[in-house]
Amino acid sequence: MLAPMVVPYNRIAGGDVGRIAALSDGVFAFALTVLVLDFHGPEPADIHSDGELLAALAGSAPRLLPWLLSLLTLGIFWLGQQTQLSRLERSNRNLAWLHFVFLAVVTVLPFSTRLLADFLTYRTAFVIYWANIFLLGATLYAAWAYAERAKLIREDAAGEASRAVKRRIVVGQSLYALGALAGLFSPPLGVALIILIQLNYAVAPRWTNWS
Repeated sequence: MLAPMVVPYNRIAGGDVGRIAALSDGVFAFALTVLVLDFHGPEPADIHSDGELLAALAGSAPRLLPWLLSLLTLGIFWLGQQTQLSRLERSNRNLAWLHFVFLAVVTVLPFSTRLLADFLTYRTAFVIYWANIFLLGATLYAAWAYAERAKLIREDAAGEASRAVKRRIVVGQSLYALGALAGLFSPPLGVALIILIQLNYAVAPRWTNWS
């Protein structure tokens, strides 16, 4: 009598791409919710006129920049991950963990956003935020590079399509690095430049074929 074949657990774990996508949607939704919870209206006891209310709202306006920055960051990287997942033939344990690490970096974004909002003119807060963006790009690139090497992507996503996925991440991170250099001289300027870069990626005008 032949002994039953033993299938290693690691060979069958993490193969459902749909579960990765579902977890991704939940994590991004949570991060978006936490971002908006960081906004606090003026204390009613401190407001006695429309003028005081407008002044209080104007005083909190600088916090809108980090919020907009993170809103665009989450949108861009959510779309980037979903683009990758939609072109996978299947997944495996290693790829599932790579995407899990990417999502772990996503959960840090509300913290780095709050830090930047509280210390908008401080280089340390800006560099920590930029490092968060860099890690998002690095982990997403690593996930796609592994999927390509392990032959987990669909045939129609190989070749030029695969190069386009990697090129978009590399170019984006290079532009973010330029924004980071500007931020070393003036953190608000660095934030503004990165927002402009992200708006390009969000709007995707036809004349920017490299993005």
